[in-house]
Amino acid sequence: MDLKAKIATMKQKLIEISKYRIFQYSFLIHIIYMIFSIILILVWFENLSDFKVFYKATEVFINDISDLYNRANYPYPYRYFPLSVIIFIPFYFMGFDLGFIMFTIFNFFLNIIICIYVYKIIKLTRGKDHEKEDKRIITYLCLYFMGLPQVSNYFLGQNNLIVTLMIILSLFIFLKYDNLKMEFLASLLLGISIVVKPVTLAMIPFLLLIRFNIKNKKLEINFIKSIIRVVGCLIPLSLNLIYFFFIPKLWTDFITTNFTGTEPVDINFSFSVSKIIINLYYFLGFDYNQMLILIIVLIIFGGLGFLFFIIRKYNQNSMIYGYLMGILLTLIVYFDSWDHHLLSFTPLLIIIIFNLPRNSEIEKKSIKPSFMFFNFINLGFMGLFVLTAPFFPFNFIPTIFLILTFYGISKYLLIQNEKSE
Repeated sequence: MDLKAKIATMKQKLIEISKYRIFQYSFLIHIIYMIFSIILILVWFENLSDFKVFYKATEVFINDISDLYNRANYPYPYRYFPLSVIIFIPFYFMGFDLGFIMFTIFNFFLNIIICIYVYKIIKLTRGKDHEKEDKRIITYLCLYFMGLPQVSNYFLGQNNLIVTLMIILSLFIFLKYDNLKMEFLASLLLGISIVVKPVTLAMIPFLLLIRFNIKNKKLEINFIKSIIRVVGCLIPLSLNLIYFFFIPKLWTDFITTNFTGTEPVDINFSFSVSKIIINLYYFLGFDYNQMLILIIVLIIFGGLGFLFFIIRKYNQNSMIYGYLMGILLTLIVYFDSWDHHLLSFTPLLIIIIFNLPRNSEIEKKSIKPSFMFFNFINLGFMGLFVLTAPFFPFNFIPTIFLILTFYGISKYLLIQNEKSE
């Protein structure tokens, strides 16, 4: 199909989708999110915006990169890899106000592209017992489009949608193509997402093509593809090591800011398991070692998650579950898991809803409830935490839904059979 025909097909598809009432509502609501975010930040809450941190970090990166992680430079700590600021250079030279507006519009178009590729992935991987028409897919994509994590992302001026697009594009390439060149490209995109925001770092082990066949008691490994995937993923990440090597202070400050300092463990409404445990120790007045807590939680959930992935029953779309497990482990393990991070999580939940057998118990009791909670309810518990923090500093309900999702995915990896393919 040539470009002209593709454009005509896309135009016809858009006309069909625009007739759905839920699409009209979601589009209007999304525009309202954008407008209110721009007004609130530019008029009243500039220093509450993470975009202000990225903006200042870009200035420091250009003028004195050795001072990149100096807390005094920002309203909040800058916790990302040095090269992540490159994305913000064009917006920095626009000035803060225009830069924020253009970055918001940029995020809007990223959301559209994300929805398009989530749709494409669903069409590739949709279970055989699902409806063949697209109405239900459009409904879920519209729910994502009007989800409350979008509010957090626009208001804060966060970079999550760049990460999400890289995740979804790489997943699409992995699923659609089966050659080493495309495998490398997909891994490269995932590596870029890690540079932008390390939330996808835990996805690297799930790129490995390794499975233990319990029935035959045989370990199956594709060394070539696994190496290409890991190397492709690590190349963008390794570029940051150049800065860390030549400016050792950057590495020390990066580790302190993200792991060993006091700010990563401040009392806040993060809903990770590590944060809940740390808040408990703090609330009870007990001493604790934050890194030890993180390592223990990582060993428990990361170990189980990777084990279940390795001993999974055969599934040609197992990459989807590996991607979700990787993001899920970051949300469970790392100190800071926020509402806006869910924009990299909920699209994968939608894909899995359509990959699982229609009306399966796992979908009804685990994946779908988790999607609805994180898409529409989670933000309310952040507000509730603010009211209860002085006497009950635990935002634990979202944590329960993370564990529920972990349980559902783990169960499916272990019980699925070839008839469900």
